Amino acid sequence: MIHLRPLVPMADSPQKDEPPRLEVRKVGKRFPGVRALHEVDLALHKGEVLALIGENGAGKSTLMKILAGVQPPDDGEILVEGRPMETFTVQAAMGLGISLIHQELNLADNLDVGANVFLGREPLKNGLIDKSLIREESLKYLQMVGLDVDPDTLVRSLSIGRQQMVEIAKALSVDSRILIMDEPTSSLSQTEAENLFRVIKDLRDRGVSVIYISHRLSEVRELADRVTVLRDGENAGHLDREEINHDNMVRLMVGRDISGHFQREAREPGEIVLEVKGIRTPANPLHDLNFNLRSGEIVGVAGLVGAGRTEVLQTLFGVAPALSGEVRIRGNPVHMATPQSAINAGLALAPEDRKSQGLVIEMTVRENLSLAALKRDSRSGGFLDFAKELAISVGMIDRMGVKTPGDSQVIRYLSGGNQQKVVLGKWLAMEPGILLLDEPTRGIDVGAKREIYNLMEELAAKGVAILFVSSEMEEVLGMADRAIVMHEGRITGELLRDQLTEEAIMQLATGQTAA
Repeated sequence: MIHLRPLVPMADSPQKDEPPRLEVRKVGKRFPGVRALHEVDLALHKGEVLALIGENGAGKSTLMKILAGVQPPDDGEILVEGRPMETFTVQAAMGLGISLIHQELNLADNLDVGANVFLGREPLKNGLIDKSLIREESLKYLQMVGLDVDPDTLVRSLSIGRQQMVEIAKALSVDSRILIMDEPTSSLSQTEAENLFRVIKDLRDRGVSVIYISHRLSEVRELADRVTVLRDGENAGHLDREEINHDNMVRLMVGRDISGHFQREAREPGEIVLEVKGIRTPANPLHDLNFNLRSGEIVGVAGLVGAGRTEVLQTLFGVAPALSGEVRIRGNPVHMATPQSAINAGLALAPEDRKSQGLVIEMTVRENLSLAALKRDSRSGGFLDFAKELAISVGMIDRMGVKTPGDSQVIRYLSGGNQQKVVLGKWLAMEPGILLLDEPTRGIDVGAKREIYNLMEELAAKGVAILFVSSEMEEVLGMADRAIVMHEGRITGELLRDQLTEEAIMQLATGQTAA
C-alpha cells in the first residue's frame, strides 16, 4: 500500500527562523588531477527556492551529485533536517526526501505516465501490479504540478515540457521535500518555461524546498529567494533576495569585470562567399530561402521556437539535403549531399546538441579534437598519423583555453563550456572558410560565453564567414553585423546592424514581413 504525506501550505516562505532543511558544511571532493570542491557551505530552508549559479566547471554538478547520493564527499558533512547524511546512494538520498531532476530527463519513454511515476515502486495486489491504484494515485500528483494528462498516455508522446512535469510529479510521489533542478528550462519553449515557474512557486508555497541551477540569470532574478555562487569549486558569495541583480551575480560568478560582452568592431565585410538561392529544406518544403554571407561577416539567424533556423544550418551542412534550389561557394555551385561534401567545400557546423551530435562523449579530448581531420591527416594505408593528432590536440587545448587535466581525459567529464570549446576546436583545426554555429552558447556560463564571443570576433577578423543561430535576443543584438529573421520556415526579413532592435526582430519573428 502507498502511504501519502500531504504537502502542507506554509504561512510564510521561506521559513528562515527554523533550522535549515539541508545544510552543507565544508564539503570537499577531489578527482584525479582536479579539485572539484573545497570547503563548500550551503543552506536550504523549508519552502525556499535557492539558486545555485557559477561558471561551468565551478563545481555545481559535483555538489548536486553528492546531495543526490550519486557519489560521496571526501571531506565535510551534509545535514538533512539536522541529521548527518551517512550513506551516499540514490536510494538513501530519496529516503531523506532529496530528488534530482536532471537536465536530460530520465524517463522510460516506452512506458505510460503512471508507470513512470511509480517505476520501481509499483504497488501490488494479489501479487500483481495494481494498475488501478497507480492510475488513481498518479492523477493526484499530476494535478499537483498542473499537468492535465491521462496517466495511460505514453511518455514519448509528450513534449519535453510535459515530460519534465512528469519528473516532478514522480519526485513528489516519493515525498521529496528537496527538489534539485539542473538547467530545467534549457529545452523548453517560453510557454513551457512560464508553466514550470508557476509550478515551482506553488511547490515553494506548499513547503517544498528547491535548489535551482541555471545559467539564465533572468530566471534566477524571477524565482530565487536567495542565491549561492560557486567559483573554482569554492564559495564565491551569497545573495539575499534584495541583493539579487544581474551585476551582483556576474561579479561573484566570474570574479572579474565582464562588462562589455559585446564589443564588436565595425568593419567592412569582404566578398560574397556563400549564396543561397531558392533552397527548400525537408522540414519546410513550401518556402524558398534566399540569402548570402560575406567573408569576415557575422550573421545571426533569429526567430521563435519552430521557425526553422536549425534546419537551415543542417541543410547547408548536408545533414538534410535541400529539396531544390542552389548553393554557391565563392561563386561555384556545390551540392551539399552529405556532411563530408560540406566539409570538402570549407564548411563546419557546431550543432546545438553537442553531446549527441558534436562529440563522442566516451572518447578522450584528443580523439574528439582530431575527429574532423581523420581523413585529412591519415597516412598512406589509412593509418592515423598520431603525431599530427597530438599536435592538433595540444594546440587546440591551448588556443581554446580548454580546462582539462590532460588531452587523455574522457570528454564526458568536462563541463559544458569546455565541451563546447572542444567542439569548436575540432572544426577550427580544419581551417573552415564558413562556420555554422547552432546555439553556440547554450547551457554555458557567462565567462565561457565571452570567450566564445571573442573567438567569433577573432575568426571574423581573419576573414571567416560566420552564420549563427541564437535564441538569446541580446546575443543577436550584440554579435550580429546583420540578422536574418525567420517565422514558420520562411525568411520574413533581414536587418542591418543599425536596424537591430528587440522590437524589429520580434515583429519579423512573429510573422510580419519587412516593408
